[in-house]
Amino acid sequence: MTVFDDLSLLRAFVCIVESGNISVAARKLQVTQPTLSRYLQTLEDRCGAVLLFRDTHRMRLSSTGNQFLREAQSLLSAAEEAELRLQDDQATLRGHIRLFSTIDFGQSVVSRLAASFIQANPAVTINLAYSNRPMHMLEEGCEIGIIAGTVTDDTIIAHPLPAIKRYLVASPVLLKKHKATVSKPIELQSWPWLALSGFQFGEEKEVIIYSAEQKKQRLEITPVLTSEGVTSQREAARMGLGIAVLPEWLIAEDIVSERLIRILPEWHAQDLPAHIVYPVQRRLPLRVSNFIDFASTYMTKLLKSGK
Repeated sequence: MTVFDDLSLLRAFVCIVESGNISVAARKLQVTQPTLSRYLQTLEDRCGAVLLFRDTHRMRLSSTGNQFLREAQSLLSAAEEAELRLQDDQATLRGHIRLFSTIDFGQSVVSRLAASFIQANPAVTINLAYSNRPMHMLEEGCEIGIIAGTVTDDTIIAHPLPAIKRYLVASPVLLKKHKATVSKPIELQSWPWLALSGFQFGEEKEVIIYSAEQKKQRLEITPVLTSEGVTSQREAARMGLGIAVLPEWLIAEDIVSERLIRILPEWHAQDLPAHIVYPVQRRLPLRVSNFIDFASTYMTKLLKSGK
């Protein structure tokens, strides 16, 4: 017997990791905590390695545990899909998807995407998590992510989406306070700025903008406020705190209502990449592969329209 022969043990391990706690996982699986602890010990004995480091405060996967988790999820998904193919209603997608996204993108755009997919596939459920440090979400058991920003991890599959258009904006209050007519980008360097933290979003003290003719201008800035989310930047920009570089999908209504004004509208900030990401697997579950196709169509339409 190999370590992968017993699906109930694999299911127990995946549940422990996803729950983050053996007690919680035991309740979900309707077994006792000692029983679940024995399951985990049996797996570690068969692997000949520690899968989970545990103390009184938290647990974390070992490197072997990370690899074992991916293999266990793949085998459980394959078993689930095989069972579904034996059922008469094969045309109906069903099951659970563990989805994640970068924070603001997820709370607005991706949440609408998830809702649309569930409406089209009522037998599917989705858990949507948020993080601006997204790659560790795959390590913790998420199956798929939709993220804004650059991807540097070559151990995953990153399906590119249309780039996110971004513009320099400020409130009428800030523009009135400075009273100056800006004609050149370099004149903006001395203004107060708002910056987005996180290496995948670019440098915090530098803004790169392009003209309609793709002339490049690099601005060195000193932010008065740095945050992890563009929604918080938009709120600060609305109050007149500084210039912000914000995505088109977030500020479309603000531009129409003139709560925010594009500065140097003939210039635009550097586009931000967007991707659908998921682990390398021998075979994706049917619900996940369908979600990828659905998400690609949905996000392409949204990002190209800017709304």
